[in-house]
Amino acid sequence: MGLHKPIYHPMNDCGDVVVCINSREIALRGEEWRRRAYFHHTGYPGGASWTLAWELHNKDPTMIIKKAVYKAMQGNLQRRHTMERLFIYPGEKVPDDVLQNVSNQIRQLRPVPTRLDHIPEEEVQNFPKVMDYPEDYVLK
Repeated sequence: MGLHKPIYHPMNDCGDVVVCINSREIALRGEEWRRRAYFHHTGYPGGASWTLAWELHNKDPTMIIKKAVYKAMQGNLQRRHTMERLFIYPGEKVPDDVLQNVSNQIRQLRPVPTRLDHIPEEEVQNFPKVMDYPEDYVLK
């Protein structure tokens, strides 16, 4: 957020922002969608609530990334102001006023795997089989 600039100071707004797109397509490994829980407190007595990752992702696809970045940052007074410079979008649509200020991009580390429900039926049928089960085979 401006660390590469000679005018950088933690209390100074250098104008740099971080834009994250496609937050709807994030993946958690294994059973993390069902096991990971996120904490929220309203500030009132008895206002604590734990929400599972899949429920939170269905409510707001940007919230899991927002909570992960917030937790990873230093716990000082600047954390909330720095989080205001993070823009997370669930899809590829980004407002033009944000896009015109983008100056650099971090390349994607690995290709996005294709979801099973997005694979055409023809490709599934043509995929080579290891073995054919007999007609009288019963799954347990």
